[in-house]
Formats: sequence, C-alpha cells, structure tokens
Amino acid sequence: MKKDTTIFNLINEEKKRQTLGLELIASENYVSEEVMRAMGSVLTNKYAEGLPGKRYYGGCEVVDQIEQLAIDRAKKLFNAEWVNVQPHSGAQANAAVMLAVLKPNSRILGFDLSHGGHLTHGSPVNFSGKLYQPSFYGVEEETGQIDFDKVHAIALKKQPKLIICGASSYSRDWDYKKLREIADHVGALLMADISHPAGLISRGLLNDPLPHCHIVTTTTHKTLRGPRGGMIMLGKDFPNPWKEKNNKDEVKMMSTILDAGVFPGTQGGPLEHVIAAKAVAFNEALDESYMKYCIQVMKNAKVMAKCFMDKGYKVISGGTDNHSMLIDLRSKNLTGKLAENILVRADITANKNMVPFDDKSPFITSGIRLGTAAITTRGIKDKQIPMIVDLMDKVLMNPYKEQAIQEVKKDVNKLMKDYPLFG
Repeated sequence: MKKDTTIFNLINEEKKRQTLGLELIASENYVSEEVMRAMGSVLTNKYAEGLPGKRYYGGCEVVDQIEQLAIDRAKKLFNAEWVNVQPHSGAQANAAVMLAVLKPNSRILGFDLSHGGHLTHGSPVNFSGKLYQPSFYGVEEETGQIDFDKVHAIALKKQPKLIICGASSYSRDWDYKKLREIADHVGALLMADISHPAGLISRGLLNDPLPHCHIVTTTTHKTLRGPRGGMIMLGKDFPNPWKEKNNKDEVKMMSTILDAGVFPGTQGGPLEHVIAAKAVAFNEALDESYMKYCIQVMKNAKVMAKCFMDKGYKVISGGTDNHSMLIDLRSKNLTGKLAENILVRADITANKNMVPFDDKSPFITSGIRLGTAAITTRGIKDKQIPMIVDLMDKVLMNPYKEQAIQEVKKDVNKLMKDYPLFG
C-alpha cells in the first residue's frame, strides 16, 4: 500500500508549529504520549453502540472494561454519582441533554454569546437557538461580571424550562448555589457547562456545580488535558427536580433519560479509542502532579492578567479566577482580528473574541481571549509570564512593523525550544 507522505508531512509541520510557538488559546492544551497512544490504537476499529454490558454489537467484552474504567475514573475525579463518557464533544453533550429534558420550542435561559457564553447556550445560529426559545443574561458593563439578581429577574419574566450556566470566555467563578435557588423559584432545570474550568473544578480550586446543578456537562480537553470529547455528569447528592427527598432511584431515572439522549438520541457508535484516551487522562488528573499543574495554571493566569493591566490594557472584569482572560483592545486602537493575525505571525497563537457590548462584528471583534492551560503544560511558570506579556505587547504596539514581529518570533522560538509539548 502506498504511504500517504502528504498527510504525514503536514502532521509534522503542525507538530513543528506547536513546538516552536506559544499556545495561548484558552480552549487548547497538549495531551500526553499515553493519551495519544490510546487515541491511535486498534480501538478505533470497534463498533460498540449501547452501554457497557448492554451493547448492540458482539465482541465488546474488552471495550466494555475500557469504557467502565473511564466512567469510574471520571466519577472519582469529580465525585459524581453517574457519568456518560460517550459524547463526541461538549456541543454533543449539550445537545443530548436538551433533547432528553426539553420539548421542541421549550424556553431556555443561557449566557449571551457576545458576553462570554457558548453557541450551544441558545445562539440563534445554533441548534439550541433554532429548536428552542432562548433568552439571555449577560455581564454588567461597569464590572464585566454577572449580577445574579438580574439573572433572577430575567428568569422570573421568561419562565424558562432550562437555565444554562458556564461560558467560553468568562474569567470569574460561578455562584451555582444562587443559580439553583433561581431555578427552583421558576421551576427550571439547571445545567452547568463547565467545559473550560473542568480541570480546576475537579481538584477543588473553583466552586463545584455538582451539589447544586441538576446536570453538568463538560469537554474532556481544555484544562482537563484529555482528548477532544464530551461528558455528562450527575452529582452524588442529586438535586432532584421531582421530589423533595433525593435518592439513587431519582439518579437512575435521570441517567436513563440522559443515556437515551446520547444514544440513540444524538449519536450512533461511541468512539472507544477516544473513550480510552479519556480514561488515561482522568487517571493522570487523579495524580497529585495534576493538582500542582492546576495551581500553576491559575497562578500564571493571574500574573498574566496583572501584567496586561499594568501596561494599560483593559482586562474584562479586572482580572481572572480561572485559566483565562478576555482583553478589550479598543483603548489600544486595535481589533481582535488584527491582533490575532499579527500575533500568529510572531508564533503566538491567540484568538479574536467579542467583548461585552462590542461595537464590532464577530468577524472583526474588539478583543482577544487568552488562556494559560497549554503553556503551563509545557512547564512555563509565573516568573516567565512578564517576559511573555512583554513580547506580546511589542507585537501589538507595532502592528505594521514586520521587523518587530519577526524579532519577537525569534525570541518566542528560542524560549519554547527548552519546553517540550507535554512537560
């Protein structure tokens, strides 16, 4: 069989790009060699529709054990009562939940995409905005933070069946207890999408949604540092929406509904090679070294936000509680699109992002979103962050000076040469 040198040459080019550059996209990270080995294994050959012990195909006795390990490790990591590890992505996890617990045209209340929410939280261009009736809450213009009393007022007015919390570009922690009180008051289910800070939550460094939210979804990459994929969880003390007294029968009832939302509701055969990689990543996250990693991620983010503010950049909400930050570039007379493009030329990867109350289109934007999960995986510590911010500032303040951009690129390549992809 002829070897596909074209594809593998391109893969090597991508590895070179990742190795030489500074990865600051908040949703990206690097996985270990073991995670990649699991993903590239013979498990990709196996169909396994259904659940462990309840498959629609024969020959699943091995993948049953693998998927059950992934489930058990996730339950231990998050202190969850029930987990489904089959969703192919965070968006698929959210789609499965909504299909399971809502009817077409049900009212939902989500975090506004332009304020930091996610497409699947009700955006009109997404299934969540097309199949359901969305309303939104956002941040305050003065503080860049959510006023939960205003969320309560919106919920009272709109009477949603599902309230969604969680974000793709919100740097502050969430008051899940307060949101549960709001959901109870209006008779809504509460779903937390913790895709970004999941790893930090798993080690107790941020508020835990599982004791308060009816359903929790997440991706398995980002701060969790696993393969790209999704997951759905229920808490041990399941906040039962039907009866006053919680018990495992209610967990079983909801888990059965959610399992059906995944398969056959929104997906066919699970990706058992990815599920194996999830199991490997969960095992890594249970190790004490991962706790040290998470603490460093948050240290790096806090230092980075402060360094940018010290240089006169506007960081939305005035700082960060997690791994990420959103920078409004309007005071620097830059657009997010321009900033992204010139930083990429210097081998610094960030992404343009709308900021709250943005006056530019989603294709241009006024901001950039940054995160420290990936560079921390490579071994970057807080003492290197001021130098990194200096390099970024040099590019941003000289957007049309190619010599300055190329000088930064050389400095970035020299810096990252000493840091392997998975430190």
